[in-house]
Amino acid sequence: MADIRIYKRGKVYQYQFEIASVEGKRKYINKSGFKTRAEAHKEGVIAYNNYYNVGKRIQTQDMSYSDFLDYWLDTYSNLNCKYATIMTYNNIIKNHLKPNLGYYRISQIDSKTIQEFINNLYVKHGFSKWYLKNILKVIKGSFKYAYYNLGYIPDNPAERVHIPKYDVVTGDPAHIFTQEEIERILERFKDSHSIYYSFLTAYYTGMRVSEVYALTWDCVDFENKTITINKNIIKKNQFGLPKRKNITKGHSVGVWYYGTCKNEQSRRTISIGDKLVKALKEYKKEQEDNRKFYGDSYLKHYEKKVINEITNKEEIKIVDAKAELELALPEAQLVFVKENGQFLGTDSCKYAFKVMHYELGIPCRFHDFRDTHATRLIEQGADIKAVSKRLGHSTIMTTYNIYVRVTDKMETDTVDKFEEYTNTLDIPNTVDKPYLD
Repeated sequence: MADIRIYKRGKVYQYQFEIASVEGKRKYINKSGFKTRAEAHKEGVIAYNNYYNVGKRIQTQDMSYSDFLDYWLDTYSNLNCKYATIMTYNNIIKNHLKPNLGYYRISQIDSKTIQEFINNLYVKHGFSKWYLKNILKVIKGSFKYAYYNLGYIPDNPAERVHIPKYDVVTGDPAHIFTQEEIERILERFKDSHSIYYSFLTAYYTGMRVSEVYALTWDCVDFENKTITINKNIIKKNQFGLPKRKNITKGHSVGVWYYGTCKNEQSRRTISIGDKLVKALKEYKKEQEDNRKFYGDSYLKHYEKKVINEITNKEEIKIVDAKAELELALPEAQLVFVKENGQFLGTDSCKYAFKVMHYELGIPCRFHDFRDTHATRLIEQGADIKAVSKRLGHSTIMTTYNIYVRVTDKMETDTVDKFEEYTNTLDIPNTVDKPYLD
């Protein structure tokens, strides 16, 4: 690469190469800070090729699918998807795609190869329809990017691939709590206040689990009886993406961050009733008393602005410190914390759900509070548009198709309404009439 110059500046090395002139003046790309000449030359070659290959069809016949998946994650998924989605993609790629398809050149893989791979997963592993769809989604997304966006391949072989037919219809995982079950749940956790009040809030609002545990006191308006949902809480690997590191047992690698809402409609302000207002007022007073009781040992949380290493965008990380250590950061007024102030995020309720399942015998997920809230509202005749807005859905059909279940009461009410309508009909009585010969 005669066009790339490598020279020393002080104790470090720098590369330089000429680019297009602007207004007749010669322009260059320079980068310094390399410890060795070889390192500067290597990075200079990469930068030179990237510059001179812009707009050209890159020859990729030797690129493995494994390498392309890494490229797709770095240049597309990590920039456009939410953290949980990125981690799901990483796991699928690591556990399924790289071991089975990664060693092929991307130009070699055709529809037959992909379809046989999907069929094999279906037959040998018995994955659920949902999980198999996610695997195929990653394949289709990566090949679509290679074909439409980059022109690395002459066509998209994944377009014609489909998952096998599932004859057995999987049951609805949702469980709509009865009033008696809700009473039993709240009675069981009445002494674990962070759990009790988070469950109560979820039941009375239909908020998602990540929205409930992201709630801060400034979002609760007692005077106007509203709750504003403007963020969620997510747990990220402290070593970043897509790395996974094993460290000493007993030490968590998770760090809590504020995340953006699921969609534009998820940012909303909802009304709450007197029961929840009263309960949250009591809980806030108790929390203030706990802060005084624990004093310097109380665990406080702060909002630290950091730069995301992937997107280069600002985000807020939750850091904690005992009250005796005052940090020059805004305090995070998190609602659902333990008695001593400790914040466990969505991990708070993991043990509680084991208790509900094994001790109380109630099938459960946190999302069932949301399902129950929506279903009971519809059951009581609430307007579907109002329910959809309350839940933060983008369309009314989402509310109907996913969250609203037909209960026994709704079935009975439907029959009763038809009976009420037909009461005005004059239906002739056929009893005691002689049969015709």
